[in-house]
Amino acid sequence: MTRIEFLGTGTSHGVPVIGCHCPVCSSSDPRDKRWRSSICITKGTTTVVIDTGYEFRLQALRAGIDKLDAVLYTHQHSDHLMGLDDLRVFTDKKKLPIYGFPSTLSAIERIFPYAFEELPYKGVPRLEKHEVEERKPFFIGDIEFMAIPVMHGMMRIAGYRFGNIAYITDASNILFEENKEALSGIRTLIIGALRDKPHWSHFTFKEAIEVADLIGAEDVYFTHINHATSANEIESRFLPRAKGAYDTLVLEVDDDR
Repeated sequence: MTRIEFLGTGTSHGVPVIGCHCPVCSSSDPRDKRWRSSICITKGTTTVVIDTGYEFRLQALRAGIDKLDAVLYTHQHSDHLMGLDDLRVFTDKKKLPIYGFPSTLSAIERIFPYAFEELPYKGVPRLEKHEVEERKPFFIGDIEFMAIPVMHGMMRIAGYRFGNIAYITDASNILFEENKEALSGIRTLIIGALRDKPHWSHFTFKEAIEVADLIGAEDVYFTHINHATSANEIESRFLPRAKGAYDTLVLEVDDDR
């Protein structure tokens, strides 16, 4: 069994948006409070987080994360990265492995050089880079991952497959022909779906469902959602084909399904 907790399901602004008083930003529904997108995956004795956005410290406290084996990064945009400094609590005794495409890890080292120094200043995260190759499986403890390249506008970034689950956020093209084999057998798809209005670097709700149909995913969860659409509206419009993920939602996925 693989456990997935949604630490955040919002877009780069988060929801509510600063200074906005729209119905979603003013909503009292807790599902409409969306921190920046991230998930925590637990299987056996292994715990892995994908992306560390601005609210990572608050997300980790809310989720009760007190052990972390690694962090996977989809890309280096700030809403997926800028909570990295709070990883230092997990690096008191040894370096924490972080995984991503070479371009992502190079950008992270450029932004946080002190996290990779051999004799670091006290009180900083101590990180160890692990480059991942496209569509080549690798293990972190009890979990086998595969990095699947997708396009975020003109940027080639990583989605991640683990078991029969795929986490693909910030995408506008899944490069289906080259990823066909890597996407085969995906049953649970967590996919970025920004809004209804077309966007140059993110899927709309409709496009995300089309991707799910193309892959053949049975369970579909939208994430990276902006403030244009409420959780209630997503539920009324897209069930049963797709569900809107929300912060603190927990999925228990059968690995043998």
